[in-house]
Amino acid sequence: MESARSDRLRVFFPFALGYFLSLLFRVVNSVIAPDLVSVVGLGPSELGLLTATYFISFAAFQLPLGILLDRFGPRTVQAALLVFAAAGAAIFSTAQGIAGLALGRALIGLGVSSCLMAAFKAFTLWFPREQWPRVNGFQLAAGGLGAMAATAPVQAALSVTDWRGIFLLLTVLAALAALAVFWVVPERRRPGGASTARDQLKGVAQVFTSPVFWRVTPLATASQATFMSIQSLWAGPWLRDTAGLDRSGVAAVLMWLAAAMALGYIALGTLTERLSRAGVTPMATSVAGMSGFILVQGVIVAFPGLWNLPLWLLFGFIGTTGVIAYAGLSQSFPVDLAGRVNTALNLVVFVAAFAAQWGIGAVIALWPVAANGAFAVQGYQAGFGLMIGFQVAALGWYAAAGGGRKTA
Repeated sequence: MESARSDRLRVFFPFALGYFLSLLFRVVNSVIAPDLVSVVGLGPSELGLLTATYFISFAAFQLPLGILLDRFGPRTVQAALLVFAAAGAAIFSTAQGIAGLALGRALIGLGVSSCLMAAFKAFTLWFPREQWPRVNGFQLAAGGLGAMAATAPVQAALSVTDWRGIFLLLTVLAALAALAVFWVVPERRRPGGASTARDQLKGVAQVFTSPVFWRVTPLATASQATFMSIQSLWAGPWLRDTAGLDRSGVAAVLMWLAAAMALGYIALGTLTERLSRAGVTPMATSVAGMSGFILVQGVIVAFPGLWNLPLWLLFGFIGTTGVIAYAGLSQSFPVDLAGRVNTALNLVVFVAAFAAQWGIGAVIALWPVAANGAFAVQGYQAGFGLMIGFQVAALGWYAAAGGGRKTA
């Protein structure tokens, strides 16, 4: 018994460290954005495109990731990919222009693309089934802590080094995480052998041609793409330019936003489990939460600078409800397709997050930049408002396509 517990801890903590770094990498540009704008000379569109390259490389690897995890196991795949994250951070820290920065950012996205899915697969190998929801929630919370570390702690570190120094440190941490996964996590394979690549691709095709998948995916995608694109970049400049906060103030609000996100993953996951036992489906809980998320965004956009901390706390907490859709959608498919359902949804979500993060920047760029480097409030309102429109349209699609049916 004690040996099994020790093995599970050896599995959990290295994978949790990987996901901690994944979210830290995702969010850090929100704090260093002013440096990238002033030192490298990026405009809002270039800043959005640069930061979004994380999402597109992350998304591009989702389908082969499922096959690799099945064939080589989560330990080997995670350790190998984290080496790419370390290389990307090193390139980012030394780049002099947008091309080098984008290459580094893309390699980081590739390198952390397995941090959640590899962990989930490892947990199914090492933890009893009844513990999966809880351990998955703690894994997501580790990511929330990484997002927190990317805010006020990074801002504090900028007083003793610059953004290049931050990324050199992240290079070392990513390399250490790769070593931890490879040397600390014990090896285990599920009995029965791996399916072939052809079988995997057949399953992917089955998912992508399913009406159930396309009933749920637009809403989950619009909600999660909005949340990720704003939380990982545009929330910081918004707080600076609409609320007039200095860099320390921005970092403090972003830290509380990330804390609310971590709490949301745990609390809403627990609530969903309890409601499910009472007959409320995960999809119903997710849709209710995503609807509330739209309302929170509407207030933020309509009243810029108002109630900054309470509204952004709500944004962070309730913005996590889109993740519940993964569980709701998986329940509509055979168990052996669950991994490919999640990977397929992840692919669509991260492609959309890339487009959203770049697109918001492109919309903001339609307005002139102030002499002090601030972006126009109207540009933010237009960019964020466009994302609200997509979510409302997706919610309408879900309802019109029979969203309340039991199959989803």
